[in-house]
Amino acid sequence: MARSKSSSRWLREHFDDHYVKRARQDGFRCRASYKLLEIQQRDGLLGPGMTVVDLGAAPGGWSQLAARLVGGAGRVVALDILPMDPLPGVEFIQGDFRGQGVYELLLDRLAGRPADLVLSDMAPNITGVKAVDQPRAIYLAELALDFARNVLRPGGDLLVKTFEGEGMEGLRSELRGSFRKVVTRKPAASRPRSREVYLLARNHIL
Repeated sequence: MARSKSSSRWLREHFDDHYVKRARQDGFRCRASYKLLEIQQRDGLLGPGMTVVDLGAAPGGWSQLAARLVGGAGRVVALDILPMDPLPGVEFIQGDFRGQGVYELLLDRLAGRPADLVLSDMAPNITGVKAVDQPRAIYLAELALDFARNVLRPGGDLLVKTFEGEGMEGLRSELRGSFRKVVTRKPAASRPRSREVYLLARNHIL
């Protein structure tokens, strides 16, 4: 079957992409690792011995970097609806985070141990219809926030992906109600035409 013009363009961009080439050289699973790495270098989210939950983890770029930075004394629990190949130092759960059973399984895996950091790179399946995609993206970010409120230690942090558009200010307001500081990050590794941004919420308030 012939590829569409848009899919052919995406493939060309992907394989010509600086971050894709760099990921191969550096041994990262995907270019997304550099989004988290840039935020880490700027904000210092991850450190030895931390407990980290990575939502929307597949193919594992963020979990891979997180496991390196938290070290053997730390813990990374990752979840995605898609399968993910094993990574050293990462406990993986496959399932739909929107389902109550999967949510509870994730809580059980933590076994009452508070998390220091919740990462969420979750995104909906993009239809290209903004009126459909935007509410879905905000909903996933709100689910990540609800989860973070339940599992983060006092002073813990949340990094969550969303998309600029309707519902963003409401989401920021909700974050400010649970964290002392909320900032927006747009890493260089985010494709310029993408509306994706990351909201970094620091110092969880119980």
